[in-house]
Amino acid sequence: MPVAVVCLPTYNERENLEPMLRALGDKEVRVLVIDDNSPDGTGELADRLADELDYVEVLHRERKDGLGPAYVAGFRRALADGADLVLEMDCDFSHDPGDVPRLVAATAEADVALGSRYVRGGGVRNWGLLRRCVSSGGSWYARTLLGVPVRDLTGGFKCYRRDVLERIDLDAITAKGYAFQIETTYRALRGGFSVVEVPITFADREAGGSKMSKAIVAEAVWKVPALRLASLTGRL
Repeated sequence: MPVAVVCLPTYNERENLEPMLRALGDKEVRVLVIDDNSPDGTGELADRLADELDYVEVLHRERKDGLGPAYVAGFRRALADGADLVLEMDCDFSHDPGDVPRLVAATAEADVALGSRYVRGGGVRNWGLLRRCVSSGGSWYARTLLGVPVRDLTGGFKCYRRDVLERIDLDAITAKGYAFQIETTYRALRGGFSVVEVPITFADREAGGSKMSKAIVAEAVWKVPALRLASLTGRL
């Protein structure tokens, strides 16, 4: 059976961490918590839970440096520890831990399984109209400029086969915010890997605060044409 590792980045997720780790306990995966020195004690709680739960490990980083660098650090640790499959997901229950086995199973037929809100059977819950427009518009913008068929390019619930992460050049990934999701999926497609979209329902967080900011949105806006230019000039 392939070894699957869920990379779970955290920053001030103390309220969500223990319920999430326990919810993942029967999914036949290992979990790597990547904590960016959370001031609310998330990292310390993660250490205590890792002592109790044999499927949990913790990677501590010195400071908050963005979602992208946290995931890259997690990917490297998971690969070094022998993972066959590497997943990424949010700790705030926006991504349903019950969907993890579905993503793992989908990699039997594809190189990357992406939990998608924008395919038949997918959707969002507890979102206002503005957020729906921003999210769906962002995915349309990225899909159109990059010329790829993936409908949820901004989706952050994924399962990668090992060889995808070994070949897409993690050192070259520069996106720090949610543009990281666009960049990694696009790099996988450019590398000739197959991506399948698995329908999921994305729910708004119930505890803790959102990490979204104007800077994160701005990065996504300029990063998309930069990726397209890099591909056209042979630098990607």
